[in-house]
Amino acid sequence: MVVASALVGAQCAMPISRLPQLPENEIDAERRIQQVAQMREYYGQLHRVDNVAFRIRTANIADCGEHVAAQIGLYATTPQSLPRRYRSYAREALGMTWSRPTVISVSDGSPAAQAGIVKGDEIISLNGELIAVTGTARWLRKWFARNGTKPVEAVIRRADEDQTVTVTPVMGCSIPINYVTAEEANAATDGEQIIIQSGMVELAKTDAQLASIIGHELAHANLGHIEKQQINTLIGFAGGVAIDGGFALGGISTGGAFRRELTKAGGRAYSVAFEREADYVGAYYIARAGYDLTGVEDLWRLMAMKNPSGIQLARTHPTSPVRFLQMRKVAAEIADKKARGEPLTPDLRFVQTEQPPSPSGELMR
Repeated sequence: MVVASALVGAQCAMPISRLPQLPENEIDAERRIQQVAQMREYYGQLHRVDNVAFRIRTANIADCGEHVAAQIGLYATTPQSLPRRYRSYAREALGMTWSRPTVISVSDGSPAAQAGIVKGDEIISLNGELIAVTGTARWLRKWFARNGTKPVEAVIRRADEDQTVTVTPVMGCSIPINYVTAEEANAATDGEQIIIQSGMVELAKTDAQLASIIGHELAHANLGHIEKQQINTLIGFAGGVAIDGGFALGGISTGGAFRRELTKAGGRAYSVAFEREADYVGAYYIARAGYDLTGVEDLWRLMAMKNPSGIQLARTHPTSPVRFLQMRKVAAEIADKKARGEPLTPDLRFVQTEQPPSPSGELMR
C-alpha cells in the first residue's frame, strides 16, 4: 500500500515555478489585518440593518400583536459575548474593552441617539444595575422588556469620564432581526427570528430596498405564513399516508411514495401566494416607516441578475418580473392613499398567484 501510494505520488504532475518563501509571521500579520477589516465591515453592515430594522419595528407595532417590547435602538457587546475566534482582535477592530459593554451601533433617531449615546461609548449601568459582560445583547433585550417605556438612567463612560443620561424607551415589534455573513442574497424567518444574509444587504442599493426585505419577512411572521405552511404540510402528509394505506390494503406496496410526494406538495401549497402577500403587506410596513418606495422595485431586477432562473420559474416564489411589477403597483396604491389622506392599511383580499409549474418541471412560457 505504502509503495503503491509512493509510486502514484511520484507520477503526479507538479508545479514547476519557484515560489517565494512566505514566513509564518508575515502570514499571521496579514491574517490579522484581514480579520480586523472583516470585523469592521461586518459591524458596519450590522449598523445599516439595525438602523432600518428599528424604523420598521417601531412603525408597525399594531401589526405585531403581543410580540412587542420596549427598545432604545442600541447594540452593545463585549469580547466575551462574541464567538471565541473574534475575541483576540475585538479591541483592535472596534475598541471593545473586557470590563464594560461597548456601544457598536446606535440607530438614527432612536431613544439612545436622542439621549446622546454614540458608537464607542461604554455602558456601565442602567438604573444602578451593572450590565452583564457575557450574553450582553440578550441581557439588554430582556432588561428593557421588563422595564417597559419608563425612563432609564444610564451611566456611560466616554473618554475616561462617566456621565449619566436619561433614555426613554419606545415600543416596537420584538422579533429579533439578525445579520449573518453568507454570500447568497437571501433572507428568511421561522416566525421566531428574521435572518438577513450579507449577500442580500450588498444587493440592496438603498435603505428602502433593504427595508422592503425586512418588511417582507416581518409580514411573513405577522400573517402566520409559517404556521399555515406547516398545516398544509401536515395535510399533505396525512393524505399521502391514507393513499399509501389504501394501496397496502390491496396488497400493493408504494414504499411511502404518496406520503413523500404529497408532503412536499402540501409544503408548497400557496407558497407563491404567501410570498406575494408578504411583498404586498411588507410594502405598507416600509411606507409607514417613512421610506420612499420610488425605485424599491428595482431590487427585483438586481435579483434577476443574481438568480436568472427566477425570471421565469415560480416554484416556491413569484418570478422576479411579477415581484417587480407588483411592487411598482403597490407603490402607486400607497401614494394614492397618501394623497387622499387615507390610512396606510393594506387590502387583505385574496391575491391571485401565478400559475404553478407543470408536473414535468418545465418552465411555463
